[in-house]
Amino acid sequence: MQNQLENLARLLRYYSLVSTTAAGSGHPSSCLSAADLMAVLCFGGFYRYDLDNPEYLNNDRLIFSKGHAAPLFYSIYAAAGKVAESELLSLRKFGSPLEGHPTSAFPYTEVPTGSLGQGLSVGVGMALNAKLDKLSYRTFVLLGDSEMAEGSVWEAMALAAYYKLDNLVGILDLNRLGQRGETMYGHDVLSYQKKVESFGWEAVVIDGHDLAEIQDAFKVITQGNFKSQESRTKGIPNSQFPISNEKPVIIIAKTLKGKGVSVMENQDGWHGKPLSREELEQALSELGGADTRTVGEMAKPEPVASGKSQAASSDMKFTDYLDGKPVATRKAYGNALAHLADANPDVVVLDAETSNSTYADAVKKKHPERFFEMFIAEQNMVGAALGFARRGKVPFVSTFAAFLTRAYDQIRMSALAQSNIKFVGSHAGVSIGEDGSSQMGLEEIAMFRALPETVVLYPSDAVSTEKLVYEAAKHRGNVYLQTARKETAILYSGKRQETRDKLTRHEFKIGGSCTLKSSDFDAATVISAGVTLHEALAAHEELQKENISIRVIDLYSIKPLDLKALQRAAAETKAIITVEDNHREGGLAEAVLYGISESGLSVKFKALSVDKIPHSGKPGELLAFMEIDKDAIIKAVKSII
Repeated sequence: MQNQLENLARLLRYYSLVSTTAAGSGHPSSCLSAADLMAVLCFGGFYRYDLDNPEYLNNDRLIFSKGHAAPLFYSIYAAAGKVAESELLSLRKFGSPLEGHPTSAFPYTEVPTGSLGQGLSVGVGMALNAKLDKLSYRTFVLLGDSEMAEGSVWEAMALAAYYKLDNLVGILDLNRLGQRGETMYGHDVLSYQKKVESFGWEAVVIDGHDLAEIQDAFKVITQGNFKSQESRTKGIPNSQFPISNEKPVIIIAKTLKGKGVSVMENQDGWHGKPLSREELEQALSELGGADTRTVGEMAKPEPVASGKSQAASSDMKFTDYLDGKPVATRKAYGNALAHLADANPDVVVLDAETSNSTYADAVKKKHPERFFEMFIAEQNMVGAALGFARRGKVPFVSTFAAFLTRAYDQIRMSALAQSNIKFVGSHAGVSIGEDGSSQMGLEEIAMFRALPETVVLYPSDAVSTEKLVYEAAKHRGNVYLQTARKETAILYSGKRQETRDKLTRHEFKIGGSCTLKSSDFDAATVISAGVTLHEALAAHEELQKENISIRVIDLYSIKPLDLKALQRAAAETKAIITVEDNHREGGLAEAVLYGISESGLSVKFKALSVDKIPHSGKPGELLAFMEIDKDAIIKAVKSII
């Protein structure tokens, strides 16, 4: 076994070097430092994985959080006989699944990585999913020491300890050198050990190039071999065993960047730099040659019953808002989420210590096992949601809309993963009132509109909120749904409200809209969503008294757009006015302009939006100050026609 692992470690180095030299770019030095760790993990009997079925539900999971070591990741599967050496030579070439950092184009990639500091959060989600589904798989996360400066890593550390994720294993490749020099702690392994232990993790300190020592560490972690052992490496403190139960574990492996190649080993200036062909020839000579006929075997995962014990129901219940009282859309979100959790066992809810305001606590009360308190750590919350989504769950992620901006990089990466996360931002707009500008979500529509294949929904009443929550859950892909704090009137008829006066019957769908007011004599079209839609309807009533008719459209689907409705309005009325409790840049106004421009029509256009710095105040005062209330709409209509 020892000779076989040595050969495989050498082979991983060989593949990493030849592929990056062929590409003319890449990060071979970062691959060489972790080659011994990955050889032992993947081919030493510790990593249980069905190579012919990457989506098997009980496979162990391996996440390369240090995504720049992608050539090493691909080399693992080449050494396992699943990637040909000729394919490795396509590294970084256009059209190749072997991209510069791992993406879903490569079938063994769990999640796209490369934006550092995110992999451990994804691992938390996958480990939580294993606990929820009572599966025995483990999640392994390879971390680089540079990314240990990212706060999201420590958010993940804290939550993993809180949830006692003893099925989560971190592997820290402590190679000392970052992109431009030494990392914060260099090779000071004690500092890392103290930090991770203070966060509630077990730490195992080893020499990351001693195959026997690496094997001992993985045996202790994965096989319960709890006898005390001493580190055989001079200068590294003893790693004391046993490993405590119900704690996540991290292997702190002291390594050398560029290990095995003298020109780059432990040398600065080699990050992201491949060997020339002449240097490659010398390096391969130093490695002692690699037998490409060697094929490593991975252990098989434990068999489990396939299929789900409970299928999602297509008959979701909806709340009857029969008394006609105004209801905040955030409250309706909580009602819908509880109904949805009843109907769909794959729905899980992650909330950032705001569930009594987002009303996600409705699920906590009914299905506490599927509610995960993520505390005030939005980056980790989104990363964990991605882990859940990759394991087949439908995660709903909720907090105040403004605070989702903290996690935009994680949200961006989830879009690149073509994930299936439902983001819900409450307390949107200046209409939240007295809490002031720091709490007002005004950028999120632009933020989510900018992401590929991401749906953006903005309901205006309780009934539409519930129906759009259900549509979001059915949709395969990322969705952002925005809710408000302010209570708003019921506009639409629900399940048993068909006969109520002044309510509109509408079937909500992604990519749709609803024309609430129209006539053959509409002078202008007012397009809105959320709180300001109610201001538009109030303006309609006032203008009717002056014999001025306006069309009012509820643009609840901001992405994708109902292009036909927008273009019809542009063709049939003299002007378009958009009103939004949101910043104009990237918001509803720009979406509407895009939709109209697609038709080639020319129409007068005016946008009412939040274009000043807001302050604390009553919702009505703030809507008036921003000139997005009823009176401002009336003024705009009269001025433009």
